[in-house]
Amino acid sequence: MFGKGSRKMETIVGNDTRIAGKVSVKGTIRIDGILEGDVQADWVIVGETGKILGNTRTRGMVVGGSVEGNIDATEAVELKEKATMVGEIRAPKLGISEGAVFDGRARMKDDAEPARIQEGNVRPLIPTKTGA
Repeated sequence: MFGKGSRKMETIVGNDTRIAGKVSVKGTIRIDGILEGDVQADWVIVGETGKILGNTRTRGMVVGGSVEGNIDATEAVELKEKATMVGEIRAPKLGISEGAVFDGRARMKDDAEPARIQEGNVRPLIPTKTGA
């Protein structure tokens, strides 16, 4: 999960801690308490007792607790078994474990890539041969 230089836990928000406001961390932050506000960090870990009420911008994120807000990750997002996520996720890699609750939308491609499919149209996952 951690990339080079991000193996150390720089900031921990403890179980009985409540923070209101914008948080910006260089490195990794683990949240076991409640954070009301936007988060910006290299890596974000939300423990099973942790809760974020706000948007998150990060390289990667692992959610074991609750997030109400949008996640914008440049590498990956993982929702563990007891995770609850309400909002939008934008990340090139997304993992959702069995038991996790995800109520929102996910986008796994760059905004620069043009949308080829209009809403309401269905594209098959497996290409089919037509006219054969």
